[in-house]
Amino acid sequence: MTAGSFPGTAGRVGVPLDGKGLLDVLGVAAVVVDDRGRIVLWSPQAEDLFGFGADEALGRYVARLIVGEEHREEALRLFGEVLHGGTTWSGTFPVRHKDGTDRQVEFRNMRLTDDRGDLYALGIAADRSAVERVETELALSDRLVTQSPIGLALLDTELRYVLVNPALERINGVPAELHVGRRIGDMLPMLDAGGLEAALRTVLTTGVPLLDHATTGRTPADPEHDHVWSVSLSRLEAAEGRVLGVAVSVIDVTERHRADAAADRSRRRLALIADASARVGTTLEVERTADELASVVVPELADIAAVDVLDSVLALRRPGAPEEGPELFRALAVKAAGRTEALPAADPPGAVAMYGADRLVTRCVHSGLPVLVEHVGPGDLSRIARSPQAAELLARAGVHSYLAVPLIARGEVLGALDLKRDRNALPFDGDDVLLATELAARAAVSIDNARWYQSVRNSAVTLQRSLLPGAPPDLTGLEIAARYQPAQASSEVGGDWYDVIPLPDDKTALVVGDVMGSGIDAAATMGRLRTATCAFADLDLSPAQVLRHLDRITEGLEHYIATCLFAVHDPVRGRCRIANAGHLPPVRVPADGPAELVRLSTGVPLGVGGGRFHTARVPFRPGDRLVLYTDGLIETRHEAIDERLALLVGLLDEARGPLEETCDLLLRSLRRPGAPDDVALLIARSTG
Repeated sequence: MTAGSFPGTAGRVGVPLDGKGLLDVLGVAAVVVDDRGRIVLWSPQAEDLFGFGADEALGRYVARLIVGEEHREEALRLFGEVLHGGTTWSGTFPVRHKDGTDRQVEFRNMRLTDDRGDLYALGIAADRSAVERVETELALSDRLVTQSPIGLALLDTELRYVLVNPALERINGVPAELHVGRRIGDMLPMLDAGGLEAALRTVLTTGVPLLDHATTGRTPADPEHDHVWSVSLSRLEAAEGRVLGVAVSVIDVTERHRADAAADRSRRRLALIADASARVGTTLEVERTADELASVVVPELADIAAVDVLDSVLALRRPGAPEEGPELFRALAVKAAGRTEALPAADPPGAVAMYGADRLVTRCVHSGLPVLVEHVGPGDLSRIARSPQAAELLARAGVHSYLAVPLIARGEVLGALDLKRDRNALPFDGDDVLLATELAARAAVSIDNARWYQSVRNSAVTLQRSLLPGAPPDLTGLEIAARYQPAQASSEVGGDWYDVIPLPDDKTALVVGDVMGSGIDAAATMGRLRTATCAFADLDLSPAQVLRHLDRITEGLEHYIATCLFAVHDPVRGRCRIANAGHLPPVRVPADGPAELVRLSTGVPLGVGGGRFHTARVPFRPGDRLVLYTDGLIETRHEAIDERLALLVGLLDEARGPLEETCDLLLRSLRRPGAPDDVALLIARSTG
């Protein structure tokens, strides 16, 4: 008998272990001894464990080879019990290594019988320290698996459960034994089993771990609520590289997820409030402010937003106490996140609609409190929409949650911010109410400021226009066209004016002026100067003399100053006499020549005092045109005045059509959107 062979096994082929398995880690040795105690089989591991090669061990008495003299009697006793008593013995026994040292070896001894009835003793041996190390590691692994608060599972290559620890039992709400042999979808139908199994197959195929993969769903442990789990997957391989399956770890991170979601929501809400602070109220225009508010809340807070203001509030006739009956609303802005049937259900901007006392938006403005319908039902739509047709549109759009918050400024309810959700699956909640109320309060102050400024501006514009001349009278030898436009970027008007004054002997005074400043005071000053100009012009004074008188008057008008261009047309002599008080030069357009700026001696503005004014004589023959204007027509912040004057002259050189068309062309070409100054424009053409 030689090492690696055994009586009765001739002709059989052994199956070697590939790679390094558990037996290799333990260094398990096999030794077979016949009934006389001679060694008949000695494995390679025995050589590593005891130090003797097969050629040194085979045929030797085992007790003499590896047992010290002091332990031989005990060894022979145990050998006899195993061989003749048929018992199995296991335990630790001291042996002698070839190097002369004694070592503790873990044995498992048993009797063997071959096909001829001969008896043998088989000893399976391993170094005690290696066994203890493996036992410790196995105990630790078992404790880690069974006592871990993390859900752990092992799935085979067919993605069937092989092992489930107690923590995962609790997470899934299913006993461990019911998991074994079944797939995820069989055990947990309320999870996205398809997505998880796809991830498992990817890990099996590539060997690349998937860490901290979030999955959401419900399990039998808590079938009424959604949970969020962090799932990590890693491929398990044997020592020789054979794939065993996938190890799965599961941690319930629902609370963390909720906390993160709440923190993220808070960050987004703070960002939304900051955005609203920067974007809402950039102008003193009611409609623009409402549109800015609607643009901020869509889609961050709502899918559809409408800003509706009480019509009586815009007219500045809202009583102090809230009403009980229906309310007339004016829609200022409507926004939607994408195309939706809910948009046509809203009142378009500018529209006026009456909402009964039973409507939720009316209740909101009457009570001054938010109105929240978390889950909109069919009965609620009739109290939200303006009509049954609009309610049907909201139903088709899938509107499922509604919120209206009042627009309150300085204790007065101005209107309501109306919010709906159709795409966002979450209903409005208490946090949304607080956020919407905060945004509405900020916007309401801007809307209130805008409506008062617009009222003041309208009054100033009305005053300004009332002080300007009406349609020019029929004049001898002159055709007249004129325009006045108030400032577009300001809530106040300026003091620009023009005038056409018939004089004796078929003469006509042409006046353009600009009182520096804005508002009702500037308009009133302009009216006083216009009145004075008419009075002085009627005295047949020269243009320079008229300006000197106006200068003295303006000095006493509370530090107001003004620029003015005063021209007198004389059809008999075919000329204009012109004087300038700090104003931009007029443009003369000869009937048969290019347009040109009229070079004049520019005096100081009116109100400065002590200025010297000069009268210039300018040819003005039949067909010629004279264009007078204020600085609001050409001045801008980013272009040089010379460039703008050149552009004006170029336009007039080309515009040879009717005077009214020329006025429109100049305003359309030179006036910038949102211009900060008003404009007065006067064009005269000599008719002979």
